[in-house]
Amino acid sequence: MTSPGAWQPVDCHAHTRMSDGALEPAELVRIVRDRGVRPSIADHLTRDIRGAPSSIEAVERYLDEVERHDVLRGGEFCWQDSLWRELPPRLFARFTHRLGSLHAVFLPDGAVMHAFSSPWPEGLDPQEYMDAHAENLERLSREMPVEILAHPTLLPMALRRRPLEELWTEAREERAVAALARAGIAFEISNRYRPHERFVARAVAGGVRIALGSDGHTADQVGDLAWPLALARRLGAKDDELYDPLVHGRRDER
Repeated sequence: MTSPGAWQPVDCHAHTRMSDGALEPAELVRIVRDRGVRPSIADHLTRDIRGAPSSIEAVERYLDEVERHDVLRGGEFCWQDSLWRELPPRLFARFTHRLGSLHAVFLPDGAVMHAFSSPWPEGLDPQEYMDAHAENLERLSREMPVEILAHPTLLPMALRRRPLEELWTEAREERAVAALARAGIAFEISNRYRPHERFVARAVAGGVRIALGSDGHTADQVGDLAWPLALARRLGAKDDELYDPLVHGRRDER
């Protein structure tokens, strides 16, 4: 990846046809650069999303393809799927950055609650779920070798009409920020799943690095960082302190 001259924001989180995106890698790179943004490819690498690379061999082929392009080499791993635990160090070392996602969480009874597909379990109180979600986030921070927590406020479909501030209580925000700070994992301001301002402000105040991500899947989405960048600046995050894989590196390199 060519080092930048004048500062430009980095879209740390964008998808191609190698998982569930609509663009070829070269298309993504061109569109994002045309928006004045530095591109990365961070496709889903998991068994839980149809069409995504889902084996060690498939991840290796994915990296071979991404390395053909002048682009940062990311990957989005699902907490609940064990593929990230199985990858050998030689593959992890080929990424410029890795993202961890709570696309599903483990409930106290051992069931898995998927953010996009699981029906709401009968008798499950939303506050009980949120406690489990916070506990999964803490475990992710301890165990996953990632640099960014993707879309930190993503919740199951049944909860998405409720105000985030009601579900992400200040106590839960404090738990999350403390876990990310201890692990050195960046908090993504996602343009697709936008966090509430109080949570981001708490992350900035708590010394957690901020990352920008479009979570783009289509031509009109990739590289669109206007809202995340404006929020980061409003809350006092300095441009040159936003997570940049070429500057801040991977956790195993620090």
